[in-house]
Amino acid sequence: MQSPESAISCRQAWKLFGSDPRKYLASISSQHTYTDISGDGYIAAVRDVSLDINQGEMLVIMGLSGSGKSTLVRCLSRLIDVTGGSVFVEGQDLAELSERDLIELRRSKMGMVFQSFGLLPYRTVLENVAFPLEMRGQDRHARRERAMEVIKLVGLDGREDYFPRELSGGQQQRVGIARSLAIEPDIWFLDEPFSALDPLIRREMQDEFLRLQEMLAKSIVFITHDFDEALRLADRIAIMKDGAVEQCDTPDKIVLSPATEYVAKFTEDVDKARVVHARVLAMPIGEDDATGAPVDGDRTVRELARQLLEETREKIPVADRHGELIGAIRRSEALNVLFGGEK
Repeated sequence: MQSPESAISCRQAWKLFGSDPRKYLASISSQHTYTDISGDGYIAAVRDVSLDINQGEMLVIMGLSGSGKSTLVRCLSRLIDVTGGSVFVEGQDLAELSERDLIELRRSKMGMVFQSFGLLPYRTVLENVAFPLEMRGQDRHARRERAMEVIKLVGLDGREDYFPRELSGGQQQRVGIARSLAIEPDIWFLDEPFSALDPLIRREMQDEFLRLQEMLAKSIVFITHDFDEALRLADRIAIMKDGAVEQCDTPDKIVLSPATEYVAKFTEDVDKARVVHARVLAMPIGEDDATGAPVDGDRTVRELARQLLEETREKIPVADRHGELIGAIRRSEALNVLFGGEK
């Protein structure tokens, strides 16, 4: 069952491809490995996945090609049906929805942006963005007004009469994002939306995306194979391998405590000091520990580097964004993160 704070929940979700996947799934246990299943002539694209995407959270799903990222997202939106398990969206079991109700849920609640922009070449930016509203049957004036709002939101004001061929790759991607935002979705699915862009435009789009998320607070499932992008964007990261989720946790915890050898390989070249925040290292403190000015828990170890090097206290108080003490960090532990020493 779905927890009340979740936008999406999946429980023991499987997606198998083969001759009779449902019958086969009923005959195996969750202990069957990807190799076991492949040996029986089936492909386990999603393998016993249970996770929640919380309201207003950005969950980034990552893994190598063929790990099951895109298939999982298609299960979460029921673009394809799961072979086993269940998926709930805002309390509704997707498997129990009729085709008509499912279409209405997607139209009213979900926005989707994929790697291929899918823009209509003979329609202007304005007409592309307004297209889903047209399909919904909204009148011309109302859909134009809404389209202009989101065009301004993504920074394309003044280009509403351009055709896709007159735009750069980054601008085309913004049109795709604006189109998905036009229906005011509560849940947003993005499947490697920036992977086709050059590095400078990609960084610009990440900045734009973070700005939009701060303003709109959508529940987002974002797929990428780029770990740096995941670290930059995610509230939590789910790392997949062979259809299964190896670890789902905050970026700080994934780089500090990888759950498996596979996850450790993803994190071995990461500058941990750039990712780990002071609040994550904070431990409970007694009265004797809370001496002197606290550091901001939202700052990374890298941002605190100079202060850590000059500091004389071994235990340094940490405060939240409201100035309330939340614990203390050990200077030696923070320096180990900074210089790559042992914990």
